[in-house]
Amino acid sequence: MIKGRGATLNPPSRFLARHSEPVDDGWHAPVAGHPWGRPAGAQNQEQESVQEPWVDDPDPETQLLPDRTRQLITRNQSPDISFDRSINPYKGCEHGCVYCFARPTHAYLDLSPGRDFETRIFYKTRVPELLEAALAKPGYRCRTIAMGTNTDPYQPAEKNLRITRDILEVLLAHRHPVSIVTKGQLILRDLDLLSALAEQGLVSVAVSLTTLDNELKTRLEPRAAAPAARLRVLKTLSDAGVPCGAMIAPVIPFINDHEIEDLVAAAAEAGARHLAYILLRLPLEVADLFEAWLQAHYPLKAERVMSAVRASRGGKAYDASWGKRMRGEGVLADLIARRVAVALRRHGVDQGKFPALRTDLFQPKGRAQMPLF
Repeated sequence: MIKGRGATLNPPSRFLARHSEPVDDGWHAPVAGHPWGRPAGAQNQEQESVQEPWVDDPDPETQLLPDRTRQLITRNQSPDISFDRSINPYKGCEHGCVYCFARPTHAYLDLSPGRDFETRIFYKTRVPELLEAALAKPGYRCRTIAMGTNTDPYQPAEKNLRITRDILEVLLAHRHPVSIVTKGQLILRDLDLLSALAEQGLVSVAVSLTTLDNELKTRLEPRAAAPAARLRVLKTLSDAGVPCGAMIAPVIPFINDHEIEDLVAAAAEAGARHLAYILLRLPLEVADLFEAWLQAHYPLKAERVMSAVRASRGGKAYDASWGKRMRGEGVLADLIARRVAVALRRHGVDQGKFPALRTDLFQPKGRAQMPLF
């Protein structure tokens, strides 16, 4: 385990034809009785510190890498989600949430969905220019753009890169609606833009809540904001008139499912108007990463947790079927759904009813307006 990192493994991309693994052949190991105590083969003291390129760094630093962005807005036709377009300013996420369903996307970059996903962060380039061009296309039809659907738009890199803020500035200038999901308290930096969007019915924010337990948060989401900080975000945004909700995601059997009622109560008290939840999803490499995390942090619970996960996923670690992937099925999944529903009724919070945002105010620049008569 590495402090501040979620994944305990760094498996290679599934698309690589050849995989290499470091093997200790003794060449770099200290030799008993060596007069200088140096590793075998070292010619001088400086050579001892050289890191071979194939060795998995046991304590990797975060690298920020430019993405050669050609298209900023991503389209989707998934029937079980409420948006058809999104923008993700970053590929990879330093928050390091071990359960993140976006981890397998790093394999497309020939990188690992494990530690590479949380240490090799790619950021979109030419963002204002590309967004302006996309909104000005003759065939563009205004619909809410979702942010935070894959990786967090307010992860640590955003503090200096300010890509999410650039996007919000363009959307405000065009009076274009946007919805945001985040677990980053950095969103409060952009309260001025969010308030201006909210005044025109153009924004909604959902804060991701996973646990109220700081120790569990540190293990599960090592570089994300603390639970109390996320509730402050909800409270601050709500008090400023920004429509706010919460996402209890993911619900993990025998890890955080006992907190459902407390999470709903805390979100409601902080000003959440709506709430949704997602049962733990373990697509592709995430299953192995999560099981390794369980063995490292909760070895006595590991089999019980995975047995419950499989029971809610048709006997598998994951079922990607439309309509099932967010909620699961079976006795446990039904019980969780009922508990959430009861808690929401008790606190007067709407389930999954994110507010409809206005599209009639959209003002595309550089596109000729159609005459009224």
